[in-house]
Amino acid sequence: MNKTLVTSLLGAIAMGAVFAAPAYAETGACLITKNNTNPFFVKMKEGATKAATDAGIKLTAAAGVKDGDAAPQITAIENCVASGAKGILITASNDSVIPALKKARAAGVLVIALDTPIGDKDAADMTFATDNFEAGILIGKWAKATLGDKAKDAKIGMLDINKDNISVDVARDTGFLVGFGIDVPNKKVMGSEKDARVIGHQSSDANPEGGVKSVENLLAKEPNMNVVYTINEPAAEGAYQALKKAGKEKGVLIVSVDGGCPGVKSVASGVIGATSQQYPLLMASKGIEAIAAFAKDGTKPKASDGLDFFNTGVNLITDKPAAGVPSIDSKEGTAKCWG
Repeated sequence: MNKTLVTSLLGAIAMGAVFAAPAYAETGACLITKNNTNPFFVKMKEGATKAATDAGIKLTAAAGVKDGDAAPQITAIENCVASGAKGILITASNDSVIPALKKARAAGVLVIALDTPIGDKDAADMTFATDNFEAGILIGKWAKATLGDKAKDAKIGMLDINKDNISVDVARDTGFLVGFGIDVPNKKVMGSEKDARVIGHQSSDANPEGGVKSVENLLAKEPNMNVVYTINEPAAEGAYQALKKAGKEKGVLIVSVDGGCPGVKSVASGVIGATSQQYPLLMASKGIEAIAAFAKDGTKPKASDGLDFFNTGVNLITDKPAAGVPSIDSKEGTAKCWG
C-alpha cells in the first residue's frame, strides 16, 4: 500500500473518530432553581453539577431570589434557549413561567420540572420529583396516630408557602390533611376543607422568618393550637422559635417535609416530630441523565408506573414511630440527608 493511500486512510479513520464521538459531549443544560440559598436547592445543584461533569455536559445554573420569584427564572429560560442548550431543569417558582417553557419546548429544548410540577402539562416533558402528596399523607397519618384519641379535637395550624396554589404547596398541604383524616373537597387548591380542627392557613414564604410570623398569627387566633404543619423545615424552624417564645413548644406537634440534615437533626432533638425526606440530588442527577439521552438520540424520559411523573422516593423520618405508618429513624435519615 503506497504512502499516500495509508495517509488518506489514517486521516479518514481520525475524522471518523471525531464524527463518532457522542453528539451530547458538547451539550449545554440549564438548572434553574427557586433560589440558591435553601439547602434543598444547593444539593440539587450539587447533584446536577456532578452528573453533568460525568456526562460531559456544560451546565449553567440560575435562580430566583426567593420562592415565588419568577421573573429571574423567565429570564434564565430565555437565555438558556438562546444559548442553544438541549435541556432545562427547573423548580418553577409559579406558573407564570409556563409561556417561556412552552417556547423552549417549541424550540426543541427538553424541559424537565424538578420537585415542583408545572401547572400546564404542555410546558414540560417530564417531572422528576418526590410524590409530594404521599409526603403529606405520611406526616398527616403520623400526627393523627401520635395524638390518638386527641386527634378528634386537634387544633391545626397550616404553614404554606403563599396563596399562589403552587403545585408542590398544594400537594403537601392537602396530603397532610387527607392523611390526618380531614375531608378535602378540592385537592387542587388549599383551604377548601371545612373541618373546624383547621384553625387557619398562613403564608410562611418557606423560610424561618415567615414561620415565626405565621405561628404568632395562628396563636393569636387559637392559643391552644397543638399541631403545626409546615411546608418545609426552614418554616418549621421558625414555627418552633415562635412556640418557644410563647412557652408552648412542649405541647405542640410540628411536622414537615424536606429531610435535609438540619431538619433530621431537629427530629433527633425533638423540635420536629416527623418529616418526610425527599432526595433532591437524585432528582437533579436523573434529570441530567435524561438530557444526555435526549441529546444522543431524542429519547425522552418516562413516568414511574401508575404516575404521571418520575418518582424519586420519600421516607418518613421520626424517632417516635407510629403503628401503621412506615418510617425510618433519625440515624438512618442522617445517612440519607442533604444540606
